[in-house]
Amino acid sequence: MNIWAVLIAAVSSFMLGGLWYSPALFGKTWSAENGGEKQAGHPAKVFGISFLFSLIAAFAFACWLGATPPLDVALKAGLTAGFCFVAASFGINYQFAQRSFKLWLIDGGYHTAQFLIFGLVLGLWH
Repeated sequence: MNIWAVLIAAVSSFMLGGLWYSPALFGKTWSAENGGEKQAGHPAKVFGISFLFSLIAAFAFACWLGATPPLDVALKAGLTAGFCFVAASFGINYQFAQRSFKLWLIDGGYHTAQFLIFGLVLGLWH
């Protein structure tokens, strides 16, 4: 496993999250679907811990893929992990929490894109 590829994958997905949840894309809708409440907590702590989770996810995904995955395999694995594992699991939780389908699309879409980015970076970097 290439630790630089894992780091770039984590940074790339973190940057995607900044764009995805910004007012320019889905931030306003996401906030409204969450009741319009501002998130509590110090921003540096929230972003720092979020990046740590991105790094953990990228590392685990890289371990799952193996040392030198072909690009097509890495992208298919990213789609599978993002949509079939993460987004589908969110879907179960969102049903019981009675959260909206729109919110699931935003959050599940982000994590699907996140794991596709992991696959892209790790598949290209071997």
